[in-house]
Amino acid sequence: MSIRLTTGVKADADSTEAAGPGDLERVVDAVLASSRALVAVSARSIAGVAGVTLPQYRMLVVLSAAPTNLSGLARVLDVAPSTAMRMVDRLEAAGLVSRVVPATNRRETRLALTTAGKRAVRTVTARRRRDLRAVIERIPVEQRAHVAVAMAAVARAADELWGATLTEPA
Repeated sequence: MSIRLTTGVKADADSTEAAGPGDLERVVDAVLASSRALVAVSARSIAGVAGVTLPQYRMLVVLSAAPTNLSGLARVLDVAPSTAMRMVDRLEAAGLVSRVVPATNRRETRLALTTAGKRAVRTVTARRRRDLRAVIERIPVEQRAHVAVAMAAVARAADELWGATLTEPA
């Protein structure tokens, strides 16, 4: 059985054969098409969090792993510190992030999620899981294990290239 992806590329849905070197563009096109769907799921999942953009949500996810300072946050997000500062300012104004000056080092400001910020991350994650579950339920049962293996391989490859900051669960 063949499926037509949104890119217009035809891919064998039942094929378990390994893609050869000449198939790299076909694989890239298939992953690109699926990434559009994943971005749509991400955008849908944050729609209920008023005023939070996808990049801001990514910042919330990073902070949900552990509080950090501005330079550490900017480094993980791969943005300029001034960009990170503007994002923090907006998230702080929304009540999702707080700045804390540790008593042990008054020169450093730690950034952490507020209770509302933690709740926002949990809510978005639950919505994302719900929407992904709905998408995956439409995949034939016999193909789901292949999807899981392929997506895990994509996550590992991204980790190798760019580190865990891109593939941490959100």
